[in-house]
Amino acid sequence: MLNVFQGCDASVLLDDTPSFSGEKTAGPNLNSLRGFEVIDNIKADLEYACPQTVSCADILSIAARDSVVLSGGLGWQVQMGRKDSLTASKTAANNNIPGPNSNVATLVTNFQNLGLSLQDMVTLSGAHTIGKARCATFSSRLNNNNAGVSNSEMNLDFLQSLQQLCSANNNSTLANLDDMTPSTFDNHYYVNLLLGKGLLVSDQVLATGDDDNTREIVQNYVDDPSMFLEDFKNSMLKMGSLPPPTGTNGEIRVNCRVIN
Repeated sequence: MLNVFQGCDASVLLDDTPSFSGEKTAGPNLNSLRGFEVIDNIKADLEYACPQTVSCADILSIAARDSVVLSGGLGWQVQMGRKDSLTASKTAANNNIPGPNSNVATLVTNFQNLGLSLQDMVTLSGAHTIGKARCATFSSRLNNNNAGVSNSEMNLDFLQSLQQLCSANNNSTLANLDDMTPSTFDNHYYVNLLLGKGLLVSDQVLATGDDDNTREIVQNYVDDPSMFLEDFKNSMLKMGSLPPPTGTNGEIRVNCRVIN
């Protein structure tokens, strides 16, 4: 659940209400973000043991860390104490989360707007070593309608397998973001990019786009898997230290789906 606009303030967990449309139905999130019931269960257990003590924002941060560790990555000390947002913005999520067809310049701008560097962008993109994406998000890869990446740079066997997977015209069909080791947190995401097997345009441009800096980082992570794991830990710490837009005006929700 890294696709959140307002930072680690649990805005993405809020369900729609009569007064606003939440971020769950934003284009980058709809039918892609999953596992909300897992957060619900964790929150329920914590509320039973320590009522209104651990925020949903902190639960998300800890769950992100633990999922990386359980999948083979390195752990880090999660910075605790964030408050939960009192609202969410579907419009802001649509406008500020980079789309799956983004080029390097767009990706860099979106990350820099949050105080994160080009290096952080390439490193945090490595989270795509686990997870899945809908056919709708990479359809341009199948039809050669994408800017910045040509299908001539795409592995032919990989392309044919995706075309077959998505041939039923079901845009909700899921494909692994990393088809080599889809459940392991490792550097194979970057290996895939050099093989022309990046699922999303925004993945593949890191290796075969027009930016030598991103290509160099990808190559470094292919050559040195431990460098990626260490850098990912550090970039997650950096992202976790960004000031939340809610400041001190948030709350600790009792139910992560609704404000108190």
